[in-house]
Amino acid sequence: MFPDALILAGGLGTRLQSALPDTPKVLAPVGGHPFITYLLDQLLEAGTGRVVISTGFRADQVRQELGDEYHGMQLVYSEESSPLGTAGALQHAVGVLPNGFACVMNGDSFVNADLRAYYEWHCRQARQASLLLAQVEDASRYGTVHTDEHDNVISFLEKEGIRKSGWINAGVYLISRAWIAEMPASTPLSLEREILPRWAKRGLGGYRTDGAFIDIGTPQTWGEANVFFERLRRISSSTSVL
Repeated sequence: MFPDALILAGGLGTRLQSALPDTPKVLAPVGGHPFITYLLDQLLEAGTGRVVISTGFRADQVRQELGDEYHGMQLVYSEESSPLGTAGALQHAVGVLPNGFACVMNGDSFVNADLRAYYEWHCRQARQASLLLAQVEDASRYGTVHTDEHDNVISFLEKEGIRKSGWINAGVYLISRAWIAEMPASTPLSLEREILPRWAKRGLGGYRTDGAFIDIGTPQTWGEANVFFERLRRISSSTSVL
C-alpha cells in the first residue's frame, strides 16, 4: 500500500503575491480547480488513504476550502504558528506521520510521474530517503541534481543562470519517519538547501522520471499551468482510447 503523504502548503508565496495577494499558493486556481487538488488526485490514484497538509500562511482558508476528506481520502492538518521552512514544517508534522515512510510533496509544483512505481523502486533500494528527479529544458531556475551509476545523489548544483537542460529536484520525496524525527525541532530549516545535502552523504536515492514538470511559484509559471494540465488531459485521453 502506498504510504501516507504530506503536502508542504505553508509557504508565503512571495513571488506569486503580486498576482494573488489574498490566496495561498496551493489554492491558486488552475483550470477551475485549486492547484493542490492536482496533487491530491495524483496521490489518490497512487493509493494514498491519508494526507497531512502542512499549513502556515492563511491556514484557515486552506482548511475551509479542502475540509477533512477528499474523495474518501482523509485530510489532516499540521499548522505552523510561524514560518519554519520546508524542513522545519516537515519536522513539525512528525507527530502525525506514520511510523514507516511518508511521501512528502512540495505544494507548489507537479510532476507527471507514476508514484507507485517510484515507491516500489524506493522499497527495492531499501533506502531511508529518496527524491524524484525530472528533466527540464531550462534548469537555470532550479539548480541541478547529479547521481552516480547506482542512483545515489552525489551533488546539488546551485542555479547557474545558464539556460540548459538538466535533472532537477521535482519536489516529491519518500522519507522515513526516523530521519524526519532526527531534524532539529521548531527551527526554520530548508529541506532543499540544508537537509538534502547532508542526507546525500548517507545514501539519498534519486529516481528519474520522464514525466512533465511545472511549478507555479511565479505569475508567469502559474499562467502556464492551464495549458500544462490541458495538455496532460489530452495525452491521457488519447492513451485511453488506444
